[in-house]
Amino acid sequence: MAEEKAVYLGTGRRKTSVARVRLMPGEGTYTVNGRPAADYFGRDEHVTFFEQPFKVTETLGRFDVVASISGGGVSGQAGALRHGIARALLEAGDEYRDDLKKAGLLTRDPRMVERKKYGLKKARKRPQFSKR
Repeated sequence: MAEEKAVYLGTGRRKTSVARVRLMPGEGTYTVNGRPAADYFGRDEHVTFFEQPFKVTETLGRFDVVASISGGGVSGQAGALRHGIARALLEAGDEYRDDLKKAGLLTRDPRMVERKKYGLKKARKRPQFSKR
């Protein structure tokens, strides 16, 4: 790793959520929008989901995470946070790149909600057919 007092930045995106992440060397506390991550997300599944980059690079408990997330829903925000953490880890040390890339954590998930079309009820759902 580089300097010990450094702050590493990463921006993650998923669906319509954007996460601005700051990684600092510490003991592994997660703060999201000024609240502990466990309180903010409410479910353990989301916490274990965004911890994935740390598990892959074997740095769990070595960095403090301070993130501000906006837009989207809870799972989209967790995905954006995971992407931002992976990008910040890449800035922290280039030796993590192969592990993160192999796990697919550096790729931005391109799936978005399909727009609603005119004449239809939703993106693809049609009105009920009436013969007469």
